[in-house]
Amino acid sequence: MNSNDNTAPTVLILGIGNLVMSDDGVGVVVVQRLQREYRLPPEVDVMDGGTLGLDILPRLEGIERLIVVDAVETGGKPGTCVRLAGDDIPLALETKISPHQMGLKDLLTVALLMGHAPREMVLVGVQPGSIEMGTDLTPDVAAQVDSMLAAIMHELRSWGIEAAPA
Repeated sequence: MNSNDNTAPTVLILGIGNLVMSDDGVGVVVVQRLQREYRLPPEVDVMDGGTLGLDILPRLEGIERLIVVDAVETGGKPGTCVRLAGDDIPLALETKISPHQMGLKDLLTVALLMGHAPREMVLVGVQPGSIEMGTDLTPDVAAQVDSMLAAIMHELRSWGIEAAPA
């Protein structure tokens, strides 16, 4: 790994969701905390992807590893955390819980077609309790934000990347 300061990011942590649809915004909440509370090396980029779109596509160029943080329909009880990798990710997106998940699926498909697909992808997700209009996470999901941050740190460490508390 090149250690000089102009290292281009090779890892992208992408939080997606809609902050006004209660638990749907959990991915954005998690990455905002990550940005506030941790210092990450230059090879790691953190992005609030909001409700997503193909305009994020250029950000995937040169990205080798992608961590997506999102609310995911698992069929489990609200607050159930899940880690999906590789081919399991597009499969999980078949059960859409919000419009942006179609955007994520399209984004990954187009990235693959253009040769920009990360070689490693991990989805850190949580089963939402509510995606009704509202700006607060439900208690079940809010209780998992720390676990989701820990899961991201675990992925980074498994790739030899250390994040320091800010």
